[in-house]
Amino acid sequence: MAGAAVMDSLGADLGRALTGGAVVYLQGELGAGKTTLVRGVLHGLGFAGHVRSPTYTLVEGYEFGARRLYHLDLYRIRGAEEMEYLGARDLDDSKLWVFAEWPERGAGRLPAPDLLLNFELREPSRRIRAEAHTARGRELLQAWLTGEGRGKGSRQAKKAKS
Repeated sequence: MAGAAVMDSLGADLGRALTGGAVVYLQGELGAGKTTLVRGVLHGLGFAGHVRSPTYTLVEGYEFGARRLYHLDLYRIRGAEEMEYLGARDLDDSKLWVFAEWPERGAGRLPAPDLLLNFELREPSRRIRAEAHTARGRELLQAWLTGEGRGKGSRQAKKAKS
């Protein structure tokens, strides 16, 4: 897949597939599209506001009625104490949507992933490899790939995933 628009579209499809809480780990080098995908997820959930990158704030939170999504960028985390300061133990809630970039830096403090997305940057395109780690992750991956959930995904995004 190439370009931010396609990554945003894939994220929107994933957002529409979210029906229950989930923990999604985002792995990949800088500039691979992790934050762009989360922006798309938020748009797919119906968020119309400005999506901020958590690069410097480390955590950005968004509310959707009774549901919440947390986007973490742990690139700058140096140890377990910093994870505790961020409130990592509060993220282990089955009702939350948690998207964590650089999850290996929060190892042992983050909830286990339902879904792992590994981003590969191969100019001029990108590739995402998805691995389900739980039954919830398998359900989410299936809904994302088939366009099930709260709405149907775009044909272009489905084609880009194949």
